Amino acid sequence: MKSLGFQDYIKGFPKDFPASIVVFLVALPLCLGIALASGAPLFSGLITGIIGGIVVGMLSGSQTSVSGPAAGLAVIVLDALTELATFELFLTTVVIAGVIQLILGYIKAGVIGLYFPSSVIKGMLAGIGLILILKQLPHFFGVDLEAFGSMEFWDHDDRNTFSTLQYAFGHIHPGALIIGAVSLGVLILWEQPFIKKQTVLGAIPGALLAVLSGAFLHAFVWQKGTSFALHPEMLVSLPDLTSEAARKEAFSFPDFSGLTDFTVWKTGVVIAIIASLETLLSIEAVDKLDPHKRHTPNNREMKAQGVGNILAGLVGGLPMTAVIVRSSANINAGNATRMSAIYHGFLLVISILVIPHLLGYVPLASLAAILLLIGYKLSRPSLYREQYKIGMNQFLPFISTIVAILLTDLLIGIIIGMGVGIFFILRANYKTPYYYRHEEESAEELGRKPKIKITLSEHVTFINKASLLLTFDHLPENREVTIDGSKCEEIDTDALEIIHDFMINAVDRNIDVVLVDMPEDELAKFSESPI
Repeated sequence: MKSLGFQDYIKGFPKDFPASIVVFLVALPLCLGIALASGAPLFSGLITGIIGGIVVGMLSGSQTSVSGPAAGLAVIVLDALTELATFELFLTTVVIAGVIQLILGYIKAGVIGLYFPSSVIKGMLAGIGLILILKQLPHFFGVDLEAFGSMEFWDHDDRNTFSTLQYAFGHIHPGALIIGAVSLGVLILWEQPFIKKQTVLGAIPGALLAVLSGAFLHAFVWQKGTSFALHPEMLVSLPDLTSEAARKEAFSFPDFSGLTDFTVWKTGVVIAIIASLETLLSIEAVDKLDPHKRHTPNNREMKAQGVGNILAGLVGGLPMTAVIVRSSANINAGNATRMSAIYHGFLLVISILVIPHLLGYVPLASLAAILLLIGYKLSRPSLYREQYKIGMNQFLPFISTIVAILLTDLLIGIIIGMGVGIFFILRANYKTPYYYRHEEESAEELGRKPKIKITLSEHVTFINKASLLLTFDHLPENREVTIDGSKCEEIDTDALEIIHDFMINAVDRNIDVVLVDMPEDELAKFSESPI
């Protein structure tokens, strides 16, 4: 893969910094909400968001992914805090999980992320999109029955997503609804081509304007005591660090005496496994959203996550993963490089130290509007039509994953989707996916690019996905690559998508791609960008 240098990051600043503001606005309430849902101190979520942005952002090879506290781990954290009795013992499990992830990265266990079928990954994205819509509508209406970062179907008061939504429809707060509607209107307006074509207006993030419009309505239009005035729980609320006592309570440190406790080690292993799977799934999904189709090095990501979790555990943070919601916001805002994730981490620091009271004017309804639009883009209707047209062997794993995620949680949904996908895969034959031949003559001797020919075998399925992807990733730059499908009887959709993504990425690597007897009409189906 083509690596980015210092100049690339400088050139990317005009896109990365505005994107970082959008990610910051989305991440801030999510960090607080997930900490609240986990039963942990609110500041622990912010610590993880800062480390996930700055440290993991620097170490990761992903140009689009953003890391932080994950909603999928909230239940595990809550159960662990109950079982371990003290937050300090829990922090020891986070450090253990980070060490395990670091080891997994060095033994190259990240390759498992390449074996998830494309239909399941797309189902995961669509499922998360629907969850965002269903979970954010109550906040959009001003009904805050659950933490802002909650993503599970069942909550802790025996309510579920649908019962909460039903309650929200009957208890709409007029001020929050108007603020949410105005914010959503601004976002939709800023998506229009005539706005994007304007030099000045097009450079302003729509999400920032949506938040500012909501804050303006709350601070200057709605009068206190009226039915339109927002209640404190409908606004972003940061921990108060103005007093020395509060600052001392903000940081906690692990109790390493728990290293002799089997429960501590068991919890650390569980967190490491779940966090690693969520990270691998997230970066696989985010890579599909990336318009440049760049591929994240999985093992490097595992090392980065390991370092991030070790640091988070040492200073009082929650466990972290790469997170789709924040990463989707990053891509949707038009980021160029990983610096947007790093900038958002610094913005979290500034928000805590400099402007905590100003952020108290930001309505959750405005942030919910941002997430509603992201949710719609992740689960857009055209995605369902595309998957249906490809065939039942792709559509059924796709739709099964969505339904399972909606009714359970992310990991169980993925497992169910994988089971359905494997059923179809086992019906197909699979062999060595290709024959590779590299021309030995140098470009200087022949006056042209050296040629590489990849001849695909009779059957190429998602089982061959990792091999094909790694081959494309390690191809040298400045080559002419011929992909010959003349011997193929069947090319799986996942393999075709890998080839399609390589063709896009090859432009940045000065690689000329020549297709021989390949189903170009099938490849064309992947041309529509998910974002």
